[in-house]
Amino acid sequence: MRNKKSVVRPYIFTQIPHKENQQMKRDKIIIGISQGDINGIGYEVIIKTLMEPRILEMCTPIVYGSPKVAAYHKKALNIETFNFNHIRTASEADSRKANIINCIDDNIRVELGKSSEMAGEASYMALEKAVEDLKNGEIDALITAPINKDNIQSEKFNFPGHTEYLAEQFKTRDFVMLMVSESMKVGVVVGHVPISEVASKITKGAILNKLRIINQSLEKDFFVKRPRIAVLGLNPHAGDNGLLGKEENDIIIPAIQRAKDEGIIAVGPYPADGFFGSGDFVKFDAILAMYHDQGLIPFKMASFDRGVNYTAGLPIIRTSPAHGTAFDIAGEDKASPDSFREALYLAIDIHKNRTLYKEITKNPLKKYEINQGQVDESIDFEAIDEGN
Repeated sequence: MRNKKSVVRPYIFTQIPHKENQQMKRDKIIIGISQGDINGIGYEVIIKTLMEPRILEMCTPIVYGSPKVAAYHKKALNIETFNFNHIRTASEADSRKANIINCIDDNIRVELGKSSEMAGEASYMALEKAVEDLKNGEIDALITAPINKDNIQSEKFNFPGHTEYLAEQFKTRDFVMLMVSESMKVGVVVGHVPISEVASKITKGAILNKLRIINQSLEKDFFVKRPRIAVLGLNPHAGDNGLLGKEENDIIIPAIQRAKDEGIIAVGPYPADGFFGSGDFVKFDAILAMYHDQGLIPFKMASFDRGVNYTAGLPIIRTSPAHGTAFDIAGEDKASPDSFREALYLAIDIHKNRTLYKEITKNPLKKYEINQGQVDESIDFEAIDEGN
């Protein structure tokens, strides 16, 4: 049997040719980008990322926002070598250019560094249109630029953030906010809730549910075989065997055991301070923290500039940079595009990995040869019959 190989960037997989796959009608993956808050650094990191020529070799970007606002930010940043291709619908996108769809009224007013009701409404209108196209298959993945969680609130958007809004839009009850970087992946049991309510929301069912989602996402979205997941305790020193709290013995340990019974490699509970301080996190494919700050403080300490927020468990792909609107430096050419760029890369990688996972699991009796040690961005593999 001829062993046909080509080269691939490690851990990145391109889509598989298949006549029934509509995605193959497109030359490249189409990435939707919602503008976020127009008074923050959203447009700065978007434009700086899309200015890189290699981005257009990897995907076709479509920004959902405002050409007028984009022009304002370009002028503020003194960027003269970049232009958007103005389109009315996603179907008009030019794969050779960075595209933009106008989603808001031209009377919009930009006030750099300020939170305003107008900016919140503009954030929502762009997000709404992007989600509509995502539902209709016009785009393959969505990257959300940072919003202001206060000014976006309205009758139409009554959510703590993007994650919960998208879960409702795609009718998904089970999801995990998974923070991703080269050094670690961190999910949380309890997300955007007051700290006073955290303990009451730590249940066996909640922990087990998050472990299942993370385990499946690691296998399907990140192509990790038999992932290892560390589980953190809730209390100082992971409860010290009940001396400093009973949640570990009564809730967390039984949930971990139940996960093990299902074949999930979950280990813990670990005291959070010692776990991160000793560097033990590098031994695991992902970490499940009990609440928001327990997981996100060490994550952002290690990966603030390059970290990505990924919503695991959704039927669609959504990523975002790990930072916020950064009103204090808006329009000053100080914002790093690294986190946004990594969010774009991750969306592309997950799309390719899901396609490959779907193809392999559809016919598990076939073997696929994948050479991960080479560096080209294409991959060519063929099924090897057992008899050859």
